[in-house]
Amino acid sequence: MTMKTVLNDQHRSWGGRMVDFAGWDMPVHYGSQIEEHHAVRQNAGMFDVSHMRVVDLAGERTRPFLQYLLANDVARLKTTGKALYSCMLNEQGGVIDDLIVYYFQDDAFRIVVNAGCADKDLAWIKQQAAAFAVTVTPRRDLAMIAVQGPQARDKTLPLLSSALAEAAAALPIFHATTVGDWCVARTGYTGEDGFEIMLPEVEAPVLWQALADAGVTPCGLGARDTLRLEAGMNLYGSDMDEQCSPLEAGLNWTLAWEPDTRDFMGRKALEAKRNAVDNKRFVGLLLEGRGVLRNHQKLFADGVEIGEITSGGFAPTLQRSIALARVKASIGENCTVEIRGKQVLAKVVQPPFARKGQACINLEG
Repeated sequence: MTMKTVLNDQHRSWGGRMVDFAGWDMPVHYGSQIEEHHAVRQNAGMFDVSHMRVVDLAGERTRPFLQYLLANDVARLKTTGKALYSCMLNEQGGVIDDLIVYYFQDDAFRIVVNAGCADKDLAWIKQQAAAFAVTVTPRRDLAMIAVQGPQARDKTLPLLSSALAEAAAALPIFHATTVGDWCVARTGYTGEDGFEIMLPEVEAPVLWQALADAGVTPCGLGARDTLRLEAGMNLYGSDMDEQCSPLEAGLNWTLAWEPDTRDFMGRKALEAKRNAVDNKRFVGLLLEGRGVLRNHQKLFADGVEIGEITSGGFAPTLQRSIALARVKASIGENCTVEIRGKQVLAKVVQPPFARKGQACINLEG
C-alpha cells in the first residue's frame, strides 16, 4: 500500500504531480521543476521530506554505540545540537545508507535516514544496538519540512515560536536546536542555506501554509534532485550502495581513521582497500557536446570503457548537462560518453558544480 505524508492533501491542492517514491505518494513538481529549482537558488523553496525516517537513540552507551555503527566519529560531536554526516557500513565496507546524526546529550542522539532504506536501516540499527543496551525509537509522529535558499532563514524565523526563532537564528551551519517536540536544523540537501524542521505531524500543515503565504515556493522531488546534483551531493542507490564503499563514492572525507584504536563496522574491509591501486575515482563531468548525461551511460577513453555515470542530468543553474561518475583512476582531463550510439566529449571536473546560486566550475573549457 502506498504511504502518504501528512502534507499529501496540500500537495494535491497545489497541483502537485504525484509519483510513487520508495513506496510514498510524493510530488515530483507542481507545474515547473525548473522554476522550483531556480526558486531555491535565488529565493526560497520548501520540500516535504516527511517520508524520511527520524530515529531517536537513548542510553548510557549511545555514543560508543554510534562510534561503532558509523564510519565517521561522533566523538567530534561535543556541542549540543552539533550534527555530523556519515555513512553506515556493512562488514564488507559497503554503504547501507548515508545519514545525519545529531548530538543532544551524551545519552541522547538523533539520526535521520533515507526513506528507501528506512526499514532496512531500522532493522540493522536495532540488531547492532542490542549489545550496547541502546533504545531505538522511530519518530513516526514527526513530519519534516526542508526550507532552502538564500531567503529561507529570513522567511522561516518569523513563523517560529519566539524561543525557537531566537535559538534558530543563532545556529551555526550543521547545528540543530530543539524546543519541545520541534527541532530546527541548519542542514540541507541543495547546496543552499536554510533549515530542516522536524515537528509534530499535526502541526505540519499549518507551517506549510504559513511558509507558502510568506512567499516560499513549494518544490517537488525533481528540483530536489537537480539541486543536490549541482551541489555534488550523493544519492543513495545511485552513487553508492551496499556493493560500493565510500572509497569509490567520493566519500573518503567521511571516514574517520583516527584514532586507530576505534573499531567501526566495515573498518577492517576498508583498510584492506584503502590504498589499492585499482580503486575507482568518483568525478564530476561537464558535457561539452549536445545531449543529456543520464545514469548508467558508459564512459570511454581512447575507445576503452573506463566507467559509468552514477547520477546525471540537466543543470538549470549552469544551463549545461552534468554528471557524477565512477571511473578508472587513470582517467585524464576528458572522456567520452555514449549517447544514442555516438561518442560525445565530456570534461572531467571536481564537484560541486553550483552552490549558493553560483557556478563552482569553469564553464568556458
